[in-house]
Amino acid sequence: MKAKGQTHIYADNVDTDVIIPARYLNTSDPKELASHCMCDIDADFVHRVKPGDIIVAGWNFGCGSSREHAPLAIKESGISCVIAKSFARIFYRNSINIGLPILECEEASDAIAAGDEIEIDFDSGQIHNRTKQETYQAAPFPPFIQKIMKDNGLMNAIRKGDF
Repeated sequence: MKAKGQTHIYADNVDTDVIIPARYLNTSDPKELASHCMCDIDADFVHRVKPGDIIVAGWNFGCGSSREHAPLAIKESGISCVIAKSFARIFYRNSINIGLPILECEEASDAIAAGDEIEIDFDSGQIHNRTKQETYQAAPFPPFIQKIMKDNGLMNAIRKGDF
């Protein structure tokens, strides 16, 4: 499994309340959630993001409340992967459950700039910055999580009989 896109950069401690503000939680429609993704931290995000793009952030991405809407809004906005130095544990698990690829890689988070073209090989964990001609190594997911990602989420994997 691979991803390729341009990057959107965010700092440390991006919480679920700025990923999808509570005032928009009156719907569970993924497209409606995506239309408000990151609006309190980056009002232009929804106008700039393109399918396949990648979010790169610092420490503790997805902290705050445990709402599943946050990774859903990110995924539905077209983001193909989130790379961060670390993730809040509930965000990490919610992302896997819905099939949003996330990678922890401090080196990549420090080196990648906004708008860099990134290519990711999820099987190996390699992140290639095509803009800077650099490669960073993240720990790849174990095979059972790779299967969840390929099935587009845990429930789909269960329905397919993969677990």
